[in-house]
Amino acid sequence: MTDSPVLVPMDVAGRADRVRASAADAGCDALLIANLVNVRYLTGFTGSAGLAWLGPDELVLVTDRRYDEQAESEASQAGVDVRVEITNDAPKELLAAAAGGVDRIGLEAASVSWADQRKYTEWFGVELVPTTGVVERCRQTKDDGEIDRMAKAAAIADAALAEVRPMLAGGPTEQEVALALDSAFRRRGAEKSAFTTIVAAGPNAALPHIRPTDRPIGSGELVIMDMGAVVHGYRSDMTRTVAVGEPDALAQRVFDTVREAQQLGVEQVAVGAPISEVDKACRERIGADGWGDAFVHGTGHGVGLDIHEQPWVRATATELLEVGQVITVEPGVYLPGFCGARVEDTVVVTADGPRRLTHSPKTLAVA
Repeated sequence: MTDSPVLVPMDVAGRADRVRASAADAGCDALLIANLVNVRYLTGFTGSAGLAWLGPDELVLVTDRRYDEQAESEASQAGVDVRVEITNDAPKELLAAAAGGVDRIGLEAASVSWADQRKYTEWFGVELVPTTGVVERCRQTKDDGEIDRMAKAAAIADAALAEVRPMLAGGPTEQEVALALDSAFRRRGAEKSAFTTIVAAGPNAALPHIRPTDRPIGSGELVIMDMGAVVHGYRSDMTRTVAVGEPDALAQRVFDTVREAQQLGVEQVAVGAPISEVDKACRERIGADGWGDAFVHGTGHGVGLDIHEQPWVRATATELLEVGQVITVEPGVYLPGFCGARVEDTVVVTADGPRRLTHSPKTLAVA
């Protein structure tokens, strides 16, 4: 395992005020946060159970006794002004007391069940407001510390792919290659893989999100490898398509089209540019070769503490790109029963244009 990297500090302390403003825009005086990724974003807490209360004047983390020392330590390390409350029996009393004087409490609609909603109605006795994306909107724009962690995760994935790629020539199974990548991530210091690593060869590569199988990789086949690593909670995402030996002319043309489309999409990444233009650039290039119907998914998505988060890079997007957003650009072409190709980078929106965090070569053939 590599030594722990030196990390650029994150501005965790400033997040509460930004989320308060987002909650106010949603018509809420306070916010009860149940999504554990959002709890981590605001408090630094990484445990598996907890709630965060974001009131007008304070931030409270409520968790149980398993996390007594951990919660205090992580909040302190993050530099967050948060009151940590530990209880196995009385979250109702703690949160009801914190909510005194508040009239409208926002709940995260995507993270609160019907049973929870009824429970919170009893606890608080005030108007509960279903909200969507209040914290997630703030998470879209990354600070230098967040981008640093994602860059280190991307560098681990780049190094792992360089290590593993030569084994393709030996005819391994898709599962063997995926396991080798996952193991290389961990040896190089990643906490884990960012998602289930995809290795798909030949006709399996025509299935965009197939899981690796025990099928051996054959000569001349295109191989899609979609992978990412996690460093201090932050994720990278990269796809490369390679060939074992020389592919036939059609497979080569599919790959060339996708690689060119991806480059055109990345070139559209600029502050103030419509997100939809990134999607449009990729689709127009693929459509020009007659494969528009074979590009069956969105062009990309935000990345951060989650592997898929706002903003969504697709034709229907109405937002403009902002400094600090981190997105993927990942067009693909999938020909059922024959082959598929996808090329993807994790890209930061900067004042000077796109900054790729993923740097693995986009050459096709493997000897």
